[in-house]
Amino acid sequence: LASLIEVDESWIPTADGSSLYIRPFMFANESRLGVKISDEYRFVILTCPVAPYFSKPVRIKVEEEYVRAAEGGTGYAKCAGNYGGAFYPTMLAQKQGFDQVFWTDAKEHKYIEESGAMNVMFVLNGKLVTPKLVSSLLDGVTRDSILTLTSSLGIETEQRRISVTELEEGLKSGTLTEAFGVGTAAVVSPIASISIQERNYQLPVAGPESFQLRAKKKLNDIRMGTEPDVHGWNYIVK
Repeated sequence: LASLIEVDESWIPTADGSSLYIRPFMFANESRLGVKISDEYRFVILTCPVAPYFSKPVRIKVEEEYVRAAEGGTGYAKCAGNYGGAFYPTMLAQKQGFDQVFWTDAKEHKYIEESGAMNVMFVLNGKLVTPKLVSSLLDGVTRDSILTLTSSLGIETEQRRISVTELEEGLKSGTLTEAFGVGTAAVVSPIASISIQERNYQLPVAGPESFQLRAKKKLNDIRMGTEPDVHGWNYIVK
């Protein structure tokens, strides 16, 4: 990794919010086809200069028909197959004017799990609430980082099941004040609106004192070296 970064150093962007995205991945590369677990694999690391993943707050549709992943499967891991089943329903949502979907549980479609490319978090009744980890939900590194930062940002945290009904009640009453996605590409991506069974709810514009923007700033400051990395997250190449 260090050698690759040295080779690609000139591709590191300098614009605010941009970065050199690093993507490790592994695939089977046996010289035969067969329905079996492979005995040979290739490990690759790619880099790519990227701008902020979502340039504006996103519009979300709560998906209650299609399924991204089910418990007992591979939803917790960064597997290519998890994306395959997501493409078609995401395309349908985009044709309806949305940017992404909230996936719900495969069994009942009653509980929020995650978005297409992000874990999700909410500020509900003044607390940071995020779906608890189950086998169908990605154990994201950015999710973990933000949960680690909550104590220094002065907010209580709950990791638990969040029903679509609770989500809608919070949107109606105004007790749900923030919703945002988190991921290595998106970092923190504000959500502008959430649609539930064709009922559209607008969220307040995230101001500088919102939890999501304070968390994003703190995480970015640690990454950029302007705030001490007390958690040992950074790896210094040179």
